[in-house]
Amino acid sequence: MAHITPCLWFADNNTEEAVNYYLTVFPNSRIISRDLFPEVGVDGEVADMTGKMVNMVFELNGLRMMAFDGGPYFRLSEAFSLTVECKDQAEIDYYWEKLSHVPESEQCGWCKDRFGVSWQIVPRDAEALLMKNEATIRAFMQMKKLDIARLKEAAGGTPA
Repeated sequence: MAHITPCLWFADNNTEEAVNYYLTVFPNSRIISRDLFPEVGVDGEVADMTGKMVNMVFELNGLRMMAFDGGPYFRLSEAFSLTVECKDQAEIDYYWEKLSHVPESEQCGWCKDRFGVSWQIVPRDAEALLMKNEATIRAFMQMKKLDIARLKEAAGGTPA
Protein backbone atom coordinates (compact mmCIF):
# COMPACT_ATOMS: atom_id res chain seq x y z
CA MET A 1 0.00 0.00 0.00
CA ALA A 2 1.25 3.49 -0.84
CA HIS A 3 2.48 5.62 2.05
CA ILE A 4 1.33 9.26 2.25
CA THR A 5 3.77 11.82 3.65
CA PRO A 6 2.78 15.48 4.12
CA CYS A 7 5.33 17.91 2.65
CA LEU A 8 5.69 21.53 3.76
CA TRP A 9 7.14 24.18 1.43
CA PHE A 10 8.94 26.93 3.30
CA ALA A 11 9.40 30.07 1.21
CA ASP A 12 11.82 31.90 3.49
CA ASN A 13 14.72 29.44 3.57
CA ASN A 14 13.84 28.48 7.14
CA THR A 15 13.09 24.77 6.81
CA GLU A 16 15.81 23.71 9.20
CA GLU A 17 14.80 26.33 11.80
CA ALA A 18 11.13 25.28 11.56
CA VAL A 19 11.81 21.55 11.79
CA ASN A 20 14.19 22.01 14.72
CA TYR A 21 11.53 24.07 16.50
CA TYR A 22 8.84 21.43 15.91
CA LEU A 23 11.18 18.78 17.36
CA THR A 24 11.19 20.74 20.65
CA VAL A 25 7.38 21.02 20.68
CA PHE A 26 6.35 17.42 19.92
CA PRO A 27 7.49 14.34 21.84
CA ASN A 28 8.77 11.27 19.99
CA SER A 29 10.15 13.39 17.16
CA ARG A 30 13.35 13.12 15.15
CA ILE A 31 15.13 14.09 11.95
CA ILE A 32 15.48 11.21 9.51
CA SER A 33 17.52 12.89 6.79
CA ARG A 34 18.81 16.23 5.53
CA ASP A 35 19.80 17.14 2.00
CA LEU A 36 21.81 20.25 1.16
CA PHE A 37 21.92 22.11 -2.14
CA PRO A 38 24.90 20.94 -4.21
CA GLU A 39 27.62 23.28 -5.45
CA VAL A 40 26.13 23.39 -8.94
CA GLY A 41 22.55 24.53 -9.36
CA VAL A 42 19.87 23.40 -11.77
CA ASP A 43 20.92 23.29 -15.45
CA GLY A 44 24.58 23.73 -14.48
CA GLU A 45 24.16 27.27 -13.14
CA VAL A 46 26.02 28.08 -9.93
CA ALA A 47 23.47 28.38 -7.17
CA ASP A 48 23.62 30.96 -4.41
CA MET A 49 22.03 28.25 -2.26
CA THR A 50 25.14 26.05 -2.20
CA GLY A 51 25.36 24.24 1.12
CA LYS A 52 21.97 25.43 2.36
CA MET A 53 19.11 23.13 3.33
CA VAL A 54 16.99 21.90 0.46
CA ASN A 55 15.03 19.01 1.97
CA MET A 56 14.41 17.36 5.33
CA VAL A 57 12.56 14.20 6.24
CA PHE A 58 11.46 14.05 9.87
CA GLU A 59 8.90 12.61 12.27
CA LEU A 60 6.64 14.58 14.58
CA ASN A 61 5.28 12.31 17.28
CA GLY A 62 5.64 9.39 14.88
CA LEU A 63 4.14 11.11 11.78
CA ARG A 64 6.63 11.08 8.91
CA MET A 65 6.82 14.42 7.11
CA MET A 66 8.96 16.25 4.59
CA ALA A 67 9.87 19.91 4.32
CA PHE A 68 11.97 21.92 1.92
CA ASP A 69 13.16 25.42 1.13
CA GLY A 70 11.30 26.00 -2.10
CA GLY A 71 11.76 29.72 -2.54
CA PRO A 72 9.17 32.49 -2.65
CA TYR A 73 6.99 30.99 -5.41
CA PHE A 74 4.37 29.52 -3.08
CA ARG A 75 3.37 30.26 0.51
CA LEU A 76 1.77 28.06 3.12
CA SER A 77 -1.88 28.90 3.79
CA GLU A 78 -4.86 27.87 5.88
CA ALA A 79 -5.93 25.67 2.95
CA PHE A 80 -3.71 23.01 4.55
CA SER A 81 -3.45 22.42 8.28
CA LEU A 82 -2.15 19.83 10.70
CA THR A 83 -4.49 18.67 13.46
CA VAL A 84 -3.23 18.00 16.98
CA GLU A 85 -5.73 15.91 18.97
CA CYS A 86 -5.22 16.69 22.66
CA LYS A 87 -6.17 14.53 25.64
CA ASP A 88 -7.16 17.45 27.89
CA GLN A 89 -7.21 21.22 28.35
CA ALA A 90 -3.61 21.28 29.64
CA GLU A 91 -2.44 19.74 26.36
CA ILE A 92 -4.53 22.21 24.33
CA ASP A 93 -3.00 25.06 26.32
CA TYR A 94 0.54 23.70 25.81
CA TYR A 95 0.28 23.32 22.03
CA TRP A 96 -1.56 26.61 21.64
CA GLU A 97 1.20 28.45 23.50
CA LYS A 98 3.90 26.79 21.38
CA LEU A 99 2.21 27.08 17.97
CA SER A 100 -0.01 30.16 17.91
CA HIS A 101 1.95 33.21 16.76
CA VAL A 102 -0.46 35.03 14.42
CA PRO A 103 -3.44 36.27 16.50
CA GLU A 104 -5.44 37.40 13.46
CA SER A 105 -5.39 33.78 12.18
CA GLU A 106 -6.88 32.31 15.36
CA GLN A 107 -10.41 30.96 15.19
CA CYS A 108 -12.27 27.83 16.32
CA GLY A 109 -9.14 26.02 17.48
CA TRP A 110 -7.12 27.00 14.38
CA CYS A 111 -3.87 28.89 14.72
CA LYS A 112 -0.81 29.70 12.65
CA ASP A 113 2.78 29.34 13.81
CA ARG A 114 5.65 31.73 13.17
CA PHE A 115 6.67 29.75 10.06
CA GLY A 116 3.24 30.01 8.41
CA VAL A 117 1.99 26.47 9.13
CA SER A 118 -1.67 26.28 10.17
CA TRP A 119 -2.64 24.00 13.04
CA GLN A 120 -5.93 22.78 14.51
CA ILE A 121 -5.54 22.27 18.26
CA VAL A 122 -8.57 20.24 19.32
CA PRO A 123 -9.72 17.78 22.00
CA ARG A 124 -9.68 14.09 20.99
CA ASP A 125 -13.47 13.95 21.27
CA ALA A 126 -13.94 17.13 19.22
CA GLU A 127 -16.52 15.75 16.79
CA ALA A 128 -18.87 14.54 19.52
CA LEU A 129 -18.28 17.59 21.71
CA LEU A 130 -18.46 20.37 19.11
CA MET A 131 -21.60 19.29 17.28
CA LYS A 132 -23.62 18.32 20.35
CA ASN A 133 -26.23 21.07 19.94
CA GLU A 134 -26.72 24.64 18.78
CA ALA A 135 -25.26 26.03 22.01
CA THR A 136 -21.98 24.14 21.57
CA ILE A 137 -21.71 25.27 17.96
CA ARG A 138 -22.26 28.91 19.03
CA ALA A 139 -19.71 28.59 21.86
CA PHE A 140 -17.23 26.95 19.48
CA MET A 141 -17.65 29.67 16.84
CA GLN A 142 -16.83 32.39 19.41
CA MET A 143 -13.60 30.76 20.59
CA LYS A 144 -10.07 31.17 19.40
CA LYS A 145 -8.34 28.56 21.59
CA LEU A 146 -10.84 25.86 22.47
CA ASP A 147 -12.02 25.66 26.07
CA ILE A 148 -13.26 22.15 26.88
CA ALA A 149 -15.08 23.20 30.07
CA ARG A 150 -17.05 25.91 28.25
CA LEU A 151 -17.93 23.49 25.44
CA LYS A 152 -19.13 20.83 27.90
CA GLU A 153 -21.14 23.44 29.75
CA ALA A 154 -22.75 24.57 26.49
CA ALA A 155 -23.54 20.93 25.72
CA GLY A 156 -25.47 20.74 28.98
CA GLY A 157 -22.89 18.57 30.71
CA THR A 158 -20.63 19.11 33.66
CA PRO A 159 -17.55 21.24 32.95
CA ALA A 160 -14.24 19.36 33.07
